[in-house]
Amino acid sequence: MRWDIFCKVIDNHGDVGVCWRLAVALAGAGERVRLWIDDGSALAWMAPDGHAGVEVVDWSDDAAVDAAAAGPAPDVLVEAFGCDPAPALVAAFARARVADGASHRWINLEYLSAEPYVERLHGLPSPVFKGPGEGLTKHFFYPGFTDATGGLLREPDLAAEREGFERRDWLARQGIDWEGERVVSLFCYEPAALPALLAQFEAAPEPTLLLVTAGRASAALPPGPARRGALAIHWLPHLPQPEFDRLLWASDFNFVRGEDSLVRALWAGAPFAWQIYPQDDDAHHVKLDAFLDWLGAPRPVRDFQHAWNGMAASGDLPPLDLPLLESWAATVRAARGRLLAQDDLLTRLCQFVAQKS
Repeated sequence: MRWDIFCKVIDNHGDVGVCWRLAVALAGAGERVRLWIDDGSALAWMAPDGHAGVEVVDWSDDAAVDAAAAGPAPDVLVEAFGCDPAPALVAAFARARVADGASHRWINLEYLSAEPYVERLHGLPSPVFKGPGEGLTKHFFYPGFTDATGGLLREPDLAAEREGFERRDWLARQGIDWEGERVVSLFCYEPAALPALLAQFEAAPEPTLLLVTAGRASAALPPGPARRGALAIHWLPHLPQPEFDRLLWASDFNFVRGEDSLVRALWAGAPFAWQIYPQDDDAHHVKLDAFLDWLGAPRPVRDFQHAWNGMAASGDLPPLDLPLLESWAATVRAARGRLLAQDDLLTRLCQFVAQKS
């Protein structure tokens, strides 16, 4: 089928990251995909080689919009995160649905959450009452962590690739002569607890190699030398998505942020801390606790996550000692096992579209 995915970049890489992974997954399953994006600059490093079967189109290119509106409409229109697709393309989609009957589907791909409302709203219709899509019906599709949701993106060969991964070889390709020290990845916004974390690593009895991702994490790191007590720091360039996965596989502990990297950390299977995207009304606190509830996080893990997300004083950041890490690792492995027993998002999305056709 023909799929049009619409993505509007807000202020981070999570939106384009999720949409690109979905586009690649669909193309890998033999579907034809156009990814409409208003700012595709991040794809230059996130997916430098593109992907066969995925056409990236500049949403702001009026000529491209007009040409697409005059051509065949997609079978499935995926509106990512309520981004309001280009009106001309919605109008063309509406005309095609009237002409062809019920074979065209409009999916509203929503944000990931473990909150209870996700199971209630997943799959529900949303009639369009005005604008170029008047008379059409969208359907909510919520990614999630249970069988009653849309699931999570997961490549068919991911587990096997993860199993065959060699950490030392990958680190060597990054110019790192690994000597067996603890490896920690840092992909974050600007957590207030970051100085406390660095102080922990510097004073710890065991050495830590901190791999800092490009962008906001690097900017958030206080200036200083690459070696600070027991802490050694290595700054990474922007990584393509497959290499970001390998960064998580190479690490004994992962600090991740947003939506896409949370899912990738779950597949990696190592203990991790999730910095959730902050919201002015602190709604992200509820979202974080819902995820920790689903995860089955022990109290020390919750305390660390709360301090890392500014829900407790940064000085209350528990030490990442061996008992905490062992408990955390067991929790993550159990959660990954539950998820691997479920269908992935692509499987559920294709089934959902087929049922609605």
